[in-house]
Amino acid sequence: MSRAGTARYPFSAVVGMDDLKLALLVNAVSPGVGGVLVRGEKGTAKSTIVRALAALLPPARVVTGCRFSCDPAAPDPGCPDGPHDGVPAVERPARLVELPVGASEDRLTGSLDIERALTEGVKAFEPGLLAAAHRGVLYVDEVNLLHDHLVDLLLDAAAMGESHVEREGVSVRHAARFLLVGTMNPEEGELRPQLLDRFGLTVEVAATRDPAERAEVVRRRLRFEEDPAAFAPAWADAEAELAARIAAAQERLPRVELTDAALRQITAVCAAFEVDGLRADLVTARAAIALAAWHGRDAVNEDDVRTAARLALPHRRRRDPFDAPGLDQEKLDEILDEHSSPDNGPSPDDDPGPPDDDGGSGGTPPESSSPPPPSSSPEQNGPAQKPGQDSEPAPADAAYKPRLFTVPGLGTGAPGRRSKARSPHGRVSGARPGARGVHLSATLRAAAPHQRARGRSGPGLLVTSADLRETVRDGREGNLVLFVVDASGSMAARQRMRAVKGAVLSLLTDAYQRRDKVGLITFRGRDAELALPPTSSVEAGARRLERLPTGGRTPLSAGLVRAAEVLRVERLRDPSRRPLLVLVTDGRATHGPDPSAAAGLLAGVATVVVDCESGPVRLGLAAALGGLLDAEVVRLDELGAASLAGVVRDSRKAA
Repeated sequence: MSRAGTARYPFSAVVGMDDLKLALLVNAVSPGVGGVLVRGEKGTAKSTIVRALAALLPPARVVTGCRFSCDPAAPDPGCPDGPHDGVPAVERPARLVELPVGASEDRLTGSLDIERALTEGVKAFEPGLLAAAHRGVLYVDEVNLLHDHLVDLLLDAAAMGESHVEREGVSVRHAARFLLVGTMNPEEGELRPQLLDRFGLTVEVAATRDPAERAEVVRRRLRFEEDPAAFAPAWADAEAELAARIAAAQERLPRVELTDAALRQITAVCAAFEVDGLRADLVTARAAIALAAWHGRDAVNEDDVRTAARLALPHRRRRDPFDAPGLDQEKLDEILDEHSSPDNGPSPDDDPGPPDDDGGSGGTPPESSSPPPPSSSPEQNGPAQKPGQDSEPAPADAAYKPRLFTVPGLGTGAPGRRSKARSPHGRVSGARPGARGVHLSATLRAAAPHQRARGRSGPGLLVTSADLRETVRDGREGNLVLFVVDASGSMAARQRMRAVKGAVLSLLTDAYQRRDKVGLITFRGRDAELALPPTSSVEAGARRLERLPTGGRTPLSAGLVRAAEVLRVERLRDPSRRPLLVLVTDGRATHGPDPSAAAGLLAGVATVVVDCESGPVRLGLAAALGGLLDAEVVRLDELGAASLAGVVRDSRKAA
């Protein structure tokens, strides 16, 4: 193991990533900004720089002995360790508390002290990570993989600034105000919109392509790993300078003026980028004030507003599915120029700040400003395409929220947000005999009737292994959603194919948010093609769908056979991940054998047939195919969430 195992890499020694450094420093100056979400590919030092931030934060004064880090100047009147009248204060370093993705609910919010409850019969509360992070930094690596029940608790604490705990008859409330910092790799899934909105700023990071910078990164890292104790002192002066500047900015912060001109620019920018709600305006204003304090100014200027908007708005603007967060820099400059005034520009004496203020490696390219192609009416589409004739790929209709389709039964697959599953991290639903994750109240109830027979007369309980009950938790799992899409000539009329692509894109978006793996099979002409092998990178599925060609006959049987082959291989690779087959077709089969034999290969697979047949006369072929597959059949125009909730029928258990 490297000697750098427990040492922290200095913040100032990180090469590049100027936007990320600035976003973290802004939050250090003003925690009210709301934290930072760091998006980027693996291996870009996201975790390294976040962990290095704690060393720069001013120390915290806390009440001696208080497990909830109460401020001696304003102690929490409802603190479980209170009251704190006359208790001396002590100074300790700022805390950075890490929340593991696989943490339990009790670990996050706290729990009953089981040992004291069993041996002494005393109800004692053991604080969790939310209490430890109060007045510090709560860091979640891979925050997009955090289990839903933990996300709910985190949202409650972030919104109210306190944590409420109800456990086994114990009711506790304590303050929980913290700087929330999360890192994530977008390829592994997206955040829930509610949690995404709780992050004040967002930064997109990527590894530099400059060979000289990459060489310097490697050089510094190797020196650090070789001798951390010798590496850190070389950056001690730079670290001390940053820490002093943060403290000075915190002292200046209450005196910074947000002028009416700057406020007009902030609200104009937020309105122009069509962000939802008013939280974006508040966050941008707080960030601009913090930036002014960081640069030693007493009033917010246009540069502060520009930088604050660039960091606060990308993840809040409305955008198409799978687009990376970003902001059109030209549009931003136009809005600021339009609403600028003579008293809101930078003065010659202003500190220009570090070079990161004008952009950096965390920047994102401007978004496309071209409008989506308009929808066509049936009259404009022309006749259906002839078999054997390929057409240009049709654009997709706008995506929408689809109905939720689930795999029946209880699974045991990877954590996700689709089908019901037994999970070590889900919500408590009961108890059963066992010793893994003790269910306290069920264990006490099992032991209580036997105390007299066991000769127990004093306080507490005498518990044997036979009394132990383990917690049963119900959660959600991610599934393998395999799309099988008819791309033949019968589907090639542009209006129909646009609607089909819009529907599949909507289902892909849903799978993206539910942490599913997805695959895409298309069939046309004489054969079926695996356009996208099962993967967690749903963006790849969206790209394949966009370029999907159409034309030719309809080898429906070949599509079903290929789906059965893919599912067989995936079952060997990951037996616990249950599949959901989504077949998008009008039910016609104009090439190859009858599909009934191929349908038998998919027996036991939860299936949804999206019926794409349209027009006043319907042949009902897709519905008949659904009967062969024992699938739920949903018409294309009934796929939206506005329809009745879709439920996959549970007829045969998956093998």
